[in-house]
Amino acid sequence: MVEALGISLKEFIFYLINFLILVGILTKFLYRPFLDMLAKRKQSIKDALDNAELTNRRADEKMENYDRRIAKVEEEGREIIRNAKMKADAQARDIIDEANKQAADMIAKAETAIQKEKEKAMVDMKHEIAALAILAAEKIVEHEIQKVGQEAVVDEIIRQARSTGWKN
Repeated sequence: MVEALGISLKEFIFYLINFLILVGILTKFLYRPFLDMLAKRKQSIKDALDNAELTNRRADEKMENYDRRIAKVEEEGREIIRNAKMKADAQARDIIDEANKQAADMIAKAETAIQKEKEKAMVDMKHEIAALAILAAEKIVEHEIQKVGQEAVVDEIIRQARSTGWKN
């Protein structure tokens, strides 16, 4: 069979040995390092995927933690706003109550002042009426002595009262 190809048996064995040596050299220097490199690459990809999965889990945990924190902060913010509103409402009620109290005090003082003015006016009026009555009595007595008519006396009293500033 080898002879039919035009190669002698010695040449065939020589080619076969060369081929086996070549396959051995390629296996030792190229194929095994290539397989080792593929195995290392496969392992590095697996490690990278595992690391990525771990990183994703950690990121998810952090995200959940941040979401919880944000929810807590939002609730605290709503609580702060609620408390501030309650304090503002209480202050508004206090201010309104104080204003109402001051208004009531002012009204009471005004009423007291009005009452005092009224009493003073009454006293002044009594004094004016008393002075007018005394003046009228003096004139009547004076005119009775002079025998002058009472109507003329009353007219004279009214005229004198108007001239002194007393007005009805």
